[in-house]
Order: sequence, then C-alpha cells, then structure tokens
Amino acid sequence: MMINPKEIYDLLIDYGQTNTPIEEVIIGLTWTLCKAQGIGLCMSPAIPTRTLSWSGTLANQPIQAISSWLRSWDAYQATVAMAAINATINHNSPLRQQAIALPVATSANLSVFEYFLPQLQGKQVSVIGRYPGLKEYEQQMNLNVIELNPTPGDFPATASEYLLPESDWVFLTATSIPNKTFPRLVELSRDATVVLMGPTLPWLAEFAYFGINYLAGVTVSNSTALRQTVAEGGGVRIFETGVQYHLLSLN
Repeated sequence: MMINPKEIYDLLIDYGQTNTPIEEVIIGLTWTLCKAQGIGLCMSPAIPTRTLSWSGTLANQPIQAISSWLRSWDAYQATVAMAAINATINHNSPLRQQAIALPVATSANLSVFEYFLPQLQGKQVSVIGRYPGLKEYEQQMNLNVIELNPTPGDFPATASEYLLPESDWVFLTATSIPNKTFPRLVELSRDATVVLMGPTLPWLAEFAYFGINYLAGVTVSNSTALRQTVAEGGGVRIFETGVQYHLLSLN
C-alpha cells in the first residue's frame, strides 16, 4: 500500500535534523552543490534572480537550521535545503554500495535510459523533464516528455494528468521533490513502473513506500572536478567530470 507521497517532506526533513555544519554552498547555473559530511546536489531553479537575502550566512550553520526550507515555496530555499539534506543522506546511505554502476552511454547523462532500453521497446513511456539527447530514443518507444517549461515537442505539465495514468513506465526527475510536484506525479503514476532519477536523488530505501520501483542516482567520482564544473555553470558535463549514474531496484 502506497504511503501518502506528501509525507516525503517530513521524512527528508527528519533526515536533515543533524548538527553537521555546512561547509560550502555553490548555486551554479544548472546545479546547486552543498558540501557538509559529503556532497549533495540539487538542480538549480530556472528562475532568474539578482540577489538572495540570505547569501553569506549558510557556511558553518548546521544542516538542521535550514532543512525545513525544503517545504518553502521559495525555489532557492527549497533547492539549497535539498542539496544540504542530500549531503548527509548520501554520505551515510548504505544503498550507494548496493547500487550497480551503469555503463556510460554515448551521452553519459542518458545511461539510465540506455540501461532500460530493451524493456522499453514499444512501451508507453513518460519522462518528466527534457534530458538533453533524449530525442534519439523516440523511434524505439512511445515517448512523451513532460516539462514545466516545454520546448517544441514537449508536453506541458498539465498533460501529466492524462499521460501518466496511461504510461507503462515513468521516469521521474528527483527535482520534483523540491519543486513540489512529486506527490501528484507519484499518485498519477501508481500503475506504472517508476524510476526516480537524477543527481537530486536522495538514496533512501523508503521511496519503495511511495510507489517508486527503481532509484537511479549518482555517486561522486571526483569531488574537485565536480565542484569546479558546478561553479563554472556546467550542466550534463558533471557526468563527464565528477559523477556517475548508479541504479538500485527497490522491488
């Protein structure tokens, strides 16, 4: 039986109740990085801003001081909280060792889709988020890409209500957690095989109770290169320099 997906926020904030100090926060163009016990990532908001009122105050604060920001409707607060919570969860989670490293596809950011491709042939597949290079798979499955900011060929977010209940597979970006779309998207995908994925992913076994079948997150392979790539505005390049996709079945 599926637990109410809205409870994910209480769960993650509970994991963030730690006195571990934040060492550094970098808000890059594409990714936000928090260094504490380990390194946590979250996709940065695609919302321009000239300044943040709390900049210069985060280093040396305990993670628990900002963990409740995950509930905030301020996109930058929620993003920083997610990265900070990931910094402690993903440093301590035993799931990282259980997950299998995925071979690097032609494009490293597409390794998850490449791995599942034999199972997706002819299936109704919905992907939340436009992953660069995804277009190359359109001839091998019935592919629907749903985007908050759709580009030509994408479906708008409202299409989720119609497309997800009819899907065989749903690839759900973990960025749906800080942007607050996770609960509804999971409810709509209850009859599909759901892969929760991306660098924003917290490695938690409890996702099984929310209807998630697979976790496809990253592990840090080169922290120095990752920090530099994030700070210099890198997007999918982090998969070439600092992280690698890993996969774990929760079934």
